[in-house]
Parts: sequence; C-alpha cells; structure tokens
Amino acid sequence: MSKRSGYEDLEFVSDFYDSMYNQLPRRDIEFFLGYAKQAGGKTLELGCGTGRVLIPTASAGCEITGLDFSPYMLQKCREKVAKLPQKIQKKIHLVQGDMTNFDTGEKYALATIPFRPFQHLITVAEQKACLDCVHEHLREKGKLVFDVFHTYLPRLIDTRYFMEMAVGESLQLPDGRVVKRTERTAAFHHAEQYNDIELIFYVNYPDGRKERLVHAFPMRYFYRYEIEHLLSICGFKILEFYGNFDKSGFNDESPEMIFVAEKTG
Repeated sequence: MSKRSGYEDLEFVSDFYDSMYNQLPRRDIEFFLGYAKQAGGKTLELGCGTGRVLIPTASAGCEITGLDFSPYMLQKCREKVAKLPQKIQKKIHLVQGDMTNFDTGEKYALATIPFRPFQHLITVAEQKACLDCVHEHLREKGKLVFDVFHTYLPRLIDTRYFMEMAVGESLQLPDGRVVKRTERTAAFHHAEQYNDIELIFYVNYPDGRKERLVHAFPMRYFYRYEIEHLLSICGFKILEFYGNFDKSGFNDESPEMIFVAEKTG
C-alpha cells in the first residue's frame, strides 16, 4: 500500500482484513495466479497485504516477492506464511516498502498490483514513480497486471453516498468479537479526481463493550484512456484489457478495468 492508505497507521485494519474480504465475491485470485503460472519467472506483487493473492500464488509453485508499506499487514502475512510447508515458504520473500520508491535488487518476469492499491496513489507524480519502479524491476518484455475499478459516475456527485451503507454480513472473529462494516464517501474532490472514503467498523466485544473504528483514506479514480497514457509514457504497451476477472470485454457496465501490459524499451 502507499503511505496515504491508512493501512500503515491503523493496526485494527489488519485484524479485520481477511475476515472482511474473504466474503467478497471476487475472482481475482485465480486471475492473477494464471499470469504468475505463465510468467516463466519470478513475480513481484505490490500491495501484497496479508497475502490473500500472494500465498495461493506461492502454493501453486511460483516464486513471489510481496511488497507492502504496512508493517501490520505484513506481520499478518508472515504469520500465515510461517504455517505453510517449508517448500512453499522458500518461494516467498516479503519486503516492507513504498510502492513509489523501492529497490528489491531483482528482476521479475511479472509484476502485479491486485485489488486496487494503485488507486491509493493520488498524484500523477506518485503514479508515474510507481510505474517507473515497476519498469526498472521487470526483465525484458516482462508483464505488469493490475486492476482499478471502473468509475461509477453517481459516486462522484450523489451526496446520498455520504450516508453510511452496510457492507456484507456481520462477522464473528476467532477471539469472539463480532464486527459489522459500513462505508461512506466523506468528501468529493473533483478537481484532484479523488474521493475521501471511510470504512467504519462496529465492534462488539464478548464482555459487552462496543467500539466504532474508522479507516479513512483518499481514493483516486481513473478513466480508461488516462491509464493508457500513463502506461505509454512509462514504457509499457497494453496487451490485454478486460472489464472483469472472467476476461470479459470492457463495456459501460463493467465493474473493473484490468490492464495487462508489457515492458518496452
């Protein structure tokens, strides 16, 4: 994640992350895993978090380096990796670092940025810095695969999104806590092309105590040709472009914008 995502400051986010996102109907794990299997070399995953995509990738026999800025997310990932068979552990290398300025000292056949960490990069300078770092770390004709959401215009102008909206079902954690999540848009920033987002966690403890925790962060939104231009000026050519993880074509109703690009130059 980037330094503006909130993941690096708030330990409770890492506590809830796996339980919350495991219930989402996403098909991105098998999508990214497919490219790792085809890469013919090591994979670099930016924003690896708790290992949601990284661990299945390594378990499938692929060598992978995961980079994340949050020490809390990486600690959760390390705890999960430590429970894996040694032959899988050896395929995983974890690095704490900023996705706009990193140097792992290696070259990779594939770089991935799953589940939208790129949208935590608010400025064009940050976005270019990230893509430049990826370009430097890819071997000749290495691939970059990442997703951003297809911008839904009502979320940019409709103030009803300022109200809290429930997300998923209440979850009981192993320690007995019950967590319910809501989300809201806190502010629009049309000139800078981002929204302030709040993810709100209502926590009920076994002893009856209640807590309301807020994960607040800015979220950049993109349009198709903006990303295409960014990739072009940073030394990439687009090979494939999808609207969902089933590799369906992009159209007005697509929930995602998924780019598969190749390093040039």
